[in-house]
Amino acid sequence: MTRFIHPAKEDITLSGVLAALSDPMRMKIFVGLMDNKGCMSCTEASPCPQIAKSTLSNHFRILREAGLIRTTKQGVENRNIIRLDDINQRFPGLLKLIIKLAREECDASDA
Repeated sequence: MTRFIHPAKEDITLSGVLAALSDPMRMKIFVGLMDNKGCMSCTEASPCPQIAKSTLSNHFRILREAGLIRTTKQGVENRNIIRLDDINQRFPGLLKLIIKLAREECDASDA
């Protein structure tokens, strides 16, 4: 059985969170999970259907190890959810600001 490593809330670092979200694809995955507000499989949360499964798995591993998401196994699927309470307790207001800026950046690039 697959065991996922999730850092304790106290072990989540600002540099780890920012490094994980510095990749545009991981930022898109994260924003998609935030928008869904539910539990999504890796495939459901993928912003790009053509992305290789191994690449997608690596992105989710980085988000998980940074403490941004929690992954559970349900049948054959890995289900992911944002660790919103943990991140907000650790860094109040950080996610709200990051998501706001990410959306503004996305809107600017679409214009």
